[in-house]
Amino acid sequence: MTTDYDLVVVGGSFAGLICARTAAMRGLKVAVIDRRREPGAAVHTTGILVKEAAEEIDLPPDVVRRIHGVRLYGPSLASIDLAEPGYYFLATDTARLLRWLALDTAMAGARLCYGTSYRGACYEEDRLRLRGVDITTRYLVGADGARSAVARTFGLGLNNQFLQGIEAHVPLDGDMAPNLLHCVLNRRLAPGYIAWAVPGVETLQVGLAAARGVKPDLDAALAMMNRIGGIDTSQVLERRAGLIPCGGPVRPFATDRVLLVGDAAGLVSPLTGGGIYNAFRYGRRAAQAVSDHLLDHGPEPSRVLAGEYPGYGAKLMMRRAMDHVVGDRLVDMMLKTPWFAEAARQIYFRPRGLLRGVKLASAFRPSTVSRAAR
Repeated sequence: MTTDYDLVVVGGSFAGLICARTAAMRGLKVAVIDRRREPGAAVHTTGILVKEAAEEIDLPPDVVRRIHGVRLYGPSLASIDLAEPGYYFLATDTARLLRWLALDTAMAGARLCYGTSYRGACYEEDRLRLRGVDITTRYLVGADGARSAVARTFGLGLNNQFLQGIEAHVPLDGDMAPNLLHCVLNRRLAPGYIAWAVPGVETLQVGLAAARGVKPDLDAALAMMNRIGGIDTSQVLERRAGLIPCGGPVRPFATDRVLLVGDAAGLVSPLTGGGIYNAFRYGRRAAQAVSDHLLDHGPEPSRVLAGEYPGYGAKLMMRRAMDHVVGDRLVDMMLKTPWFAEAARQIYFRPRGLLRGVKLASAFRPSTVSRAAR
């Protein structure tokens, strides 16, 4: 027997759950499908929330840990401390946070279908029919990650630039300052990105990311953090790995009754790799626009979001500089200059200030659907 929904969200991580929760609270009949067996399984992200993300939704205190600044290291491990009055980051127990968010989404009225794979969809009069399951929907949102299958089905834009990230969780001990994010600029170890140590809720999260095609050396990152803070690297309690989109928003991100959010839409900062804030913000905005459209004959949701999705223009230019220009010796020379410290503060503490990107143009392709979807 076919079940009809107003909205089906493919992907049950941050963007998908926030989208489904908001839409259900607005009165839509909503389902989330995700191939993972349960929420919080196979986590790929470090799970750091910037202050703006924490302000999007009230979170239970037992799954987060507040951090008030950044210690930024050069390749020689000389460092500067950065902070901004009133600003903070939240380290998270990401799996527990996702389980809490999934429960909250279900309590709002959405149906959660974990262990259900997305196998494609096709148009059927005024609805979309999902293949392999007896589900139809009036609107479909792809929140299914950097390699979005929804995008492939409907011929939408695909992420084509990535960083490869890997992380290990070790015991939370040693001499690492517990109230700081520890970030290391080292082109030999992490070309195009950084290595990091995050004092988390119950563990120290040590990781790095590198440009695609370069295998991140996690053992080298652990050894370096041991030099910095005397951490215990003999016990690895958990490992995570995944792709981080770094090419900016995909184009087009929407077509007839289908749109992308989160990593699927490329809404990840090309410079910092942060995406959870945009997952919260634009997952919610997508749900609001869809509900306005379906319940109150509001404008097409993709046209609303085309004026709101970030463009990351300046950060994309800085990404290219990180990839091709800035070498280790130059970083060490610049590290303690006032202008470098100010630029770093803008990156870490003022995401909507100096480095705000241009708006996304040509994001919507009306009534253009791949043959596979038809």
